[in-house]
Amino acid sequence: MRVNENTVLRGQQVLLVPYESHHVPRYHEWMKSEELQKLTASEPLTLEQEYGMQLSWIEDVHKCTFIILDAVLWDQGCPEHQSMMGDVNLFLTEPGNPALAEIEVMIAEPSFRGRGLGEESVRLILSYGITVLGITIFEAKIGQENLASIRFFKKLHFQEASVSEVFQEVTLRWEVTEQEKHWIIL
Repeated sequence: MRVNENTVLRGQQVLLVPYESHHVPRYHEWMKSEELQKLTASEPLTLEQEYGMQLSWIEDVHKCTFIILDAVLWDQGCPEHQSMMGDVNLFLTEPGNPALAEIEVMIAEPSFRGRGLGEESVRLILSYGITVLGITIFEAKIGQENLASIRFFKKLHFQEASVSEVFQEVTLRWEVTEQEKHWIIL
């Protein structure tokens, strides 16, 4: 998404930066993991295909993606590719209706999981989605067996909206009320 191509979002522990071509090799290595493929409902891509995907994400007006960096490592001078821990994305799901977006987060590096970094990343992109993109409804579509992600999003006030037995997927929804807006925008 061109609107975020020069945007950096900073939290206390994380830094969200646009997904650029120099991130692709590390991202590609992550996505070779069968565990991550299953959790993200992804198919393995070649490195060339991954570069093509990265470029398409920048150009697609309906996709907003950020790479999650460890802010402490970054502040210590560690290069971006060594500070990377995952990604967080928004997909505007209905053309012409920017008020609705699907959200995804992936902490790919196991050593960074369970430390609140995913939560901080999601809170940052929710705030960005509300204040910059005008999103008022967020949805997370999660495989039914991914109980950790379901609990994670419920902790962030997402409510179960539907269950698809065919796709074995749960859709959780978060509607932005004034109270929720105040809670998320720090």
